[in-house]
Amino acid sequence: MPSPTPSSGGPRSDMGRWGGNPWQPPTTPSPEPEPEPDRRSRRGGRSFWARCCGCCSCRNTEDDDWGPERRGDRGAGGSGSRSRRPDSRGSDSRGSGSRSRRPDSRGSDSRGSGSGSRRPDSRGSDSRGSGSGSRRPDSRGSDSRRPGSRGSAVNAAGDGTIREGMLVVTGVDLLSSRSDQNRREHHTDEFEYDELILRRGQPFHMVLFLSRPYESSDHVTLELCIGNNPEVGKGTHVIIPVGKGGSGGWKAQVTKSSGQNLNLRVHTSPNAIIGKFQFTIRTRCKAGEFQLPFDPRNEIYILFNPWCPEDIVYVDHEDWRQEYVLNESGRIYYGTEAQIGERTWNYGQFDHGVLDACLYILDRRGMPYGGRGDPISVSRVISAMVNSLDDNGVLIGNWSGDYSRGTNPSAWVGSVEILLSYLRTGNSVPFGQCWVFAGVTTTVLRCLGLATRTVTNFNSAHDTDTSLTMDIYFDENMKPLEHLNHDSVWNFHVWNDCWMKRPDLPSGFDGWQVVDATPQETSSGIFCCGPCSVQSIKNGLVYMKYDTPFIFAEVNSDKVYWQRQDDGSFKIVYVEEKAIGSLIITKAIGSNMREDITHTYKHPEGSEAERKAVETAAAHGSKPNVYATRDSAEDVAVQVEAQDAVMGQDLTVCVVLTNRGGSPRTVRLHLYLSVTFYTGVTGSVFKESKKEVVLAPGASERVTMPVAYKEYRVHLVDQGAMLLNVSGHVKENGQVLAKQHTFRLRTPDLSLTLLGAAVVGQECEVQIVFKNPLPVTLTNVVFRLEGSGLQRPKILNVGDIGGNETVTLRQTFVPVRPGPRQLIASLDSPQLSQVHGVIQVDVAPAAGGGAFSGTRGNSRSGETIPMASRGGA
Repeated sequence: MPSPTPSSGGPRSDMGRWGGNPWQPPTTPSPEPEPEPDRRSRRGGRSFWARCCGCCSCRNTEDDDWGPERRGDRGAGGSGSRSRRPDSRGSDSRGSGSRSRRPDSRGSDSRGSGSGSRRPDSRGSDSRGSGSGSRRPDSRGSDSRRPGSRGSAVNAAGDGTIREGMLVVTGVDLLSSRSDQNRREHHTDEFEYDELILRRGQPFHMVLFLSRPYESSDHVTLELCIGNNPEVGKGTHVIIPVGKGGSGGWKAQVTKSSGQNLNLRVHTSPNAIIGKFQFTIRTRCKAGEFQLPFDPRNEIYILFNPWCPEDIVYVDHEDWRQEYVLNESGRIYYGTEAQIGERTWNYGQFDHGVLDACLYILDRRGMPYGGRGDPISVSRVISAMVNSLDDNGVLIGNWSGDYSRGTNPSAWVGSVEILLSYLRTGNSVPFGQCWVFAGVTTTVLRCLGLATRTVTNFNSAHDTDTSLTMDIYFDENMKPLEHLNHDSVWNFHVWNDCWMKRPDLPSGFDGWQVVDATPQETSSGIFCCGPCSVQSIKNGLVYMKYDTPFIFAEVNSDKVYWQRQDDGSFKIVYVEEKAIGSLIITKAIGSNMREDITHTYKHPEGSEAERKAVETAAAHGSKPNVYATRDSAEDVAVQVEAQDAVMGQDLTVCVVLTNRGGSPRTVRLHLYLSVTFYTGVTGSVFKESKKEVVLAPGASERVTMPVAYKEYRVHLVDQGAMLLNVSGHVKENGQVLAKQHTFRLRTPDLSLTLLGAAVVGQECEVQIVFKNPLPVTLTNVVFRLEGSGLQRPKILNVGDIGGNETVTLRQTFVPVRPGPRQLIASLDSPQLSQVHGVIQVDVAPAAGGGAFSGTRGNSRSGETIPMASRGGA
């Protein structure tokens, strides 16, 4: 096992991840270790921002609600200071690293009514099991969130004395149902919540029910609070006098006074903190003062608002907002540039419980409430918290190939199961790789109101020494020296773009910002990355924050080939300038087509602007003079033909040599084939071929190497990828040929068919058909099924599937929301992964209209499913 590295602080246990760590069959499971609970204490109590953001460390030193969670004080900051109660005893069962707050025996927080304890509603008590992310009702057995009747009396604060003539608020209607005006106008009507969910910088309406008619001499004040120690100066305590205007863009006006009802229009600040606020009302008149006690039914969620021009996350394109904020599913691309695979991902940002999970992530990081109005800070915290390193975040990364103690990253079909598990248990979820980290990040940022897209970069460099080059070493015969190849080129890498202004940077760097939650050596050893302006990457301005050098190297570094000489020294023999970041794509707006966004990240390859960007960046790297020793005789060109290789079948690799010179050329060609993880980490060479080729001027010749299934079967690792190293030497002029080509073995798709019409609240059936492409039995086969508005995450255990066998199974589900939906399925087994399928389901409204809220989608985790039918090949 390689030695620990300074940047990671521990051994590189994931053999499929790190360059210079060739794959070997693991003898013991080696998932990425979960950080120790007391990891923060070993850093001397320094806050997260003090360690990863120097500009913020001074600003927040006096912030009482800053820092990691205190033991015994796990406040749910997204919901004021309310605590999460996982078990029936009111204590958190996650151990010393989880920092729980004990509620009292009544199921409420012992801090009193002002603290706003979290009381999950009765809808969370379903029997969906461990995979459902259920919410527990409080110990009194009642639904503390059930809306009361309008005008029902509310106890007064203080001593409870109500004097004649006082203006008593007897009830509040926040117009919070999904069909009400507020939710529709704020584009939050898809959230499966009954609470009021608002986007900041936009007005909303409410109705107050009073003990007597409202008079012009009456004073009414609205108050919102969030956090353990709400303060006006930090924006965590908002005071809004009705009719007089408030501070920072908050204000409220009377729109109608009719009898004992008072209608208000409330304007929120475009800079408001995001999170879950407690809400109360104070009144004052000659007869005395009254304060409405805090009621959890009146809590208010506030989110970022890309519809508001005054919000720095504003997006000036409605179709962008529909795609990057409101779309609950998307496409994630993988594979290689020549063999692009795609899978549908269920973001599920509106599913019940997901919003609470997103806010809980901020709480677990200990992010100060006063800083939660800044999308730059929020996105940076999310990039750190979606991975488990440093802070016991959402997902444990694992590139070892052994997922026996968790879920194979290829088996996930969406973010909901992951986020609800983290919310329910507080434990990091095993396991994730780059596309899973990116999918979850898209969910979290879209849920909080940031326009976000999932981006795939093909031939993505992983620069380990800040040289801004990918250095690959070969011996005298141009055979790879894997023990020296610490840099690696990932077949693909997936991250996120989110949209915002950057007031912390010079002008010209607004717009798309890269956020990458995959744990890598960025930010001086802190496992977060971004937000980094795409414009700074495009122009090689690697001194711009955050983490620009690392991201620039991923998309626009050069691949430098070094050959060992007879005296043991190394010489640059070839520089491949177009190998890195060859294609950057995302899902297109409004369709499932791919959109090429390479031009947003880099100038055209080989152009003067692109070379200037590379030179500018390299000047700030650790090897500014790396090209000084280049040789440039290139008469002979080499190209690898992409083959449509299928898992379980024989294949052929083909190399084409072309003589572009005016004289004959003799080439000694070497082909080395090995399996590879998508991260560029390879196994040992299992097949090689050597051949001498004579090329006439202007002539081309194809060199082939057949590979049988039995030859590669025992060597396969995740995703069935292979690396072909091509090297050669031209006898006449000494030219060195070097080329690396990665290809993958294609896996079958699942076929999904809807059996009957889909209607909200009515049971519907889907049929899933799969044919095993391998001549061997698939053991312990697990299907996953998920779709927002259709089906909560569901796990189906189907046992073994024989070699070349076809199986069919049927599943029922109950749609809960109308409209076009995506139902997504995956299959995983130790012998075969990366198998998935999707079907669009157009759900009709229920006969009475509206959404169905009975079961929120049936979900039973770990259910054993009998096969409907089995067939042969």
